[in-house]
Amino acid sequence: MSVDLSVKVGALDLCSPVIPASGVWPYEEEFWRGKKLECIGAVCTKAISLNERTGNRGIRFWETPSGMLNSIGLQNTGAKSFISKYLPMAAGCGRPAIANVVMESEEETAKTLSLLQEAGGVAAAELNISCPNVDGDGMAWGIEPCGAAQAVRLARRIWKGPLWVKMTPQAADPASVARAIENEGADAVVVANTWLGMAMDINSGSPVFDRVTAGLSGPAIFPLALRLVWDVCKAVRIPVIGCGGVAAAEDCVAMMLAGASAVEVGTAFFRDVNAGSNICAGLAPLIERYGASRLADIIGHAQNRGERALR
Repeated sequence: MSVDLSVKVGALDLCSPVIPASGVWPYEEEFWRGKKLECIGAVCTKAISLNERTGNRGIRFWETPSGMLNSIGLQNTGAKSFISKYLPMAAGCGRPAIANVVMESEEETAKTLSLLQEAGGVAAAELNISCPNVDGDGMAWGIEPCGAAQAVRLARRIWKGPLWVKMTPQAADPASVARAIENEGADAVVVANTWLGMAMDINSGSPVFDRVTAGLSGPAIFPLALRLVWDVCKAVRIPVIGCGGVAAAEDCVAMMLAGASAVEVGTAFFRDVNAGSNICAGLAPLIERYGASRLADIIGHAQNRGERALR
């Protein structure tokens, strides 16, 4: 049986469910054309803020059992530099390019979105209200429904194309945050960013990271991310993109059975640049177990089955 791996996220058609998460895909031309894009449905850019950011000082990566901690701090060259240096490459890659936009102050975020809107070339904006490695931006907006709603309301006034919102798992009530995001006009939610963690340097007797805490990613967090996807999919009608620890075809299928329309993959790409191809190569036999010929046919299967059982 030939299995169709294409999916839709709102208005966007993706040839596969695999999307490299923000911060993963290098700004090197070879990654934006040819073989490295095989089995990639869309590509998220690195974070884009209005002005250049140098990122956090000190150690930025630390390996953990079944994952890693990172404290990059949204390092990037700024919106204007992105548009001049990298946007032509991203826009011409043959896949939808998703611009990951840092949620800064309202004024700064509005200017960033306006610049990107005017430049064109990206398929969607992914509003980052979830980064745990900066102060006053990112996660500060996404912890509570009111802050998330305020951020999305601002973005929706400026951004005319598809708007995705990347949530934080640190929210006390993620379902309520997701509903607030949906009510303000977002087209999809990404569930979720990294979990807060820390590491201790036993030799120095001090925390590894200058900021003490950092973002935990990788297979260790997959069960936590899957549970969030399940809860958020029950709470909203807009598409959900599952993100957190996806490293194999089984993980992708689990996310989609829970209701996700696609998945973002991060840490797995650091281990193997062919992670997208590896995931897609294992999807067909898993999908066929459900008598389906399209990956899209299994989206929400577990949710629907549970609803039938309750009747």
